[in-house]
Amino acid sequence: MRKLKLQMQISLDGFVAGPNGEMDWLVWNWDDALNQYVTDLTEPVETIVLGRKLAEGFIPAWKAQIDEPGGRKMVETPKIVFSKSLSPTDPAVADWEYATLNSGDLAQEITRLKQQPGGDIIAYGGAEFVSELIRLNLIDEYHLLVNPTGLGQGMAIFRHRADLRLQHAQAFSCGITALCYVPSKT
Repeated sequence: MRKLKLQMQISLDGFVAGPNGEMDWLVWNWDDALNQYVTDLTEPVETIVLGRKLAEGFIPAWKAQIDEPGGRKMVETPKIVFSKSLSPTDPAVADWEYATLNSGDLAQEITRLKQQPGGDIIAYGGAEFVSELIRLNLIDEYHLLVNPTGLGQGMAIFRHRADLRLQHAQAFSCGITALCYVPSKT
């Protein structure tokens, strides 16, 4: 069975964006070791799942960075965008190469994807989408890149209880600490 991994940058106090979606607190001057960590994490990934809000920025941003390290992988990996409000005829969707829309039941669709043959699946967000994945207990591995910033308030992904077990932690010289959790077995 395929695994659903989550990779998200998060603040020390558990937010993935400021109250108005601000992302200016994120550390982007990653060191070589963190770049390798993310490369190793995404290597077995064959599908990306996203919520509509993140997809609207994620897909064009990576398309503009196709020649950057990891750019081609992000652009050419098939993406499934979960949305109840978009349709294939929306102008933005027409430019989304390698992406399909899915408006089905999230739990059923993710379970179906996990049962298909192939490499891992990764979710990047946004906050509401990931919160729903957590609520439905669909995530197999949580890869949280903790930034050395406390926001005080913002958008959280942990809106529902998630009992997790630490698999490993790794600090990087750029200030980020990667925490990998898996769901606790009850």
